[in-house]
Amino acid sequence: MTVLIRNGHVIDPLTRKDEISDVYINEGKIENVEQGITKAADRIIDAAGCYVMPGFIDLHVHLRDPGLEYKETLETGGRAAVRGGVTTVCAMPNTRPVIDTREKVEDVHRRAEEVSPAHVIQIGAVTAGQAGKELAQIAEMAKAGCHAISEDGKSVMNASLYRKGMKLAKENGIAVFAHCEDINMVEGGVMNADANARRMGLKGISNSVEDVIVARDILLAKETGVRLHLCHCSTADSVKMIQLAKEEGLPVTGEVCPHHFILSADDITEDHGRFKMNPPLRSREDVEALRRGLREGIMDVIATDHAPHAAEEKDRSMTSAAFGIVGLETSAVLTYTELVKKGVISIMEMAEKMSYNPAKILGLTDKGSVSPGKDADLVIFDPERSYRIDKETFLSKGKNTPFDGFEVTGDVKYTLVNGNLVYENPAYR
Repeated sequence: MTVLIRNGHVIDPLTRKDEISDVYINEGKIENVEQGITKAADRIIDAAGCYVMPGFIDLHVHLRDPGLEYKETLETGGRAAVRGGVTTVCAMPNTRPVIDTREKVEDVHRRAEEVSPAHVIQIGAVTAGQAGKELAQIAEMAKAGCHAISEDGKSVMNASLYRKGMKLAKENGIAVFAHCEDINMVEGGVMNADANARRMGLKGISNSVEDVIVARDILLAKETGVRLHLCHCSTADSVKMIQLAKEEGLPVTGEVCPHHFILSADDITEDHGRFKMNPPLRSREDVEALRRGLREGIMDVIATDHAPHAAEEKDRSMTSAAFGIVGLETSAVLTYTELVKKGVISIMEMAEKMSYNPAKILGLTDKGSVSPGKDADLVIFDPERSYRIDKETFLSKGKNTPFDGFEVTGDVKYTLVNGNLVYENPAYR
């Protein structure tokens, strides 16, 4: 199967290519990138007026499969991913059962190959059952291609056990993805600890709940030498600590989600579950610090923490609603609208933070670039289309988002995985 993408504006973080070019794909690989390719192809795609970028790689996704398929499945999550230009997703292990053995990792990979249009990399748990008592089968899961371990949804509160897990991850060449939350300090909080929480009579979650674990995990990474990736950072001090770690040369990277670099607690209009996420929406000062961190290259990755829930789990007060927000279908358009169009980052930096840097963190040398020899995982992105986000059009089972009705500019027109056209936006038909 050969594909020719014509007249697109190629954005390649690896080669720094930033110009109108054609892209020729042969048997799932990029064969040539240059202007005026005349070679015959089985399929020709006109990308005039659009960016052609490496497919986005989302390091932080909850696919809920196995065990919670009423929220999401490998198939529906994969369809939502490619709708958003995401060609590879990292699935967090807090499923039922928890993904803590080689067999469970292999099972997800096998089933995803059968039903998901996007690549799925299953992340393994740090501890067995995520119970925090003993380590999971880290070495065996690494052999199964998990690429990283994470206790996402919680932190490993036993620092000694966590250090042992980090050492094993280091020995097996995989990363640690850290959810930074001191569970003993949450104290029933459901939103940011500020005047908004007091006004609504809700319990707050302070910044220190995140910050003390960020500090701990960086120090443990310094001791063990493991590659540490800090997930869904939400505070100004997280940015400061990551900056200090990088200045010291530590192998630490940081991730920000669109809801955290766009919305603050001031944007919570009512006590409703669509505003409940973990970590919570923070202060406007925290939002500005996260945007500065992205602009200055301190924060490496934009990911979603896509966490779908059934409607009845979210359509209630924050006191009893589930934590979580969906994001696979909106992350690219929100990033383009709020960061690229407003001059916070460039389109090249968007591709870096959503594809190239995630590929490096995972060690995926064949992804994250639009250059010869790389996998033909590509997104064709229209920077001109304007519309309002409509959650009812989501392909995900989850509709839990505070961005419903949000006006955006930019849209995914086509997504290709291994050179196959896996998503074509019906708005252009």
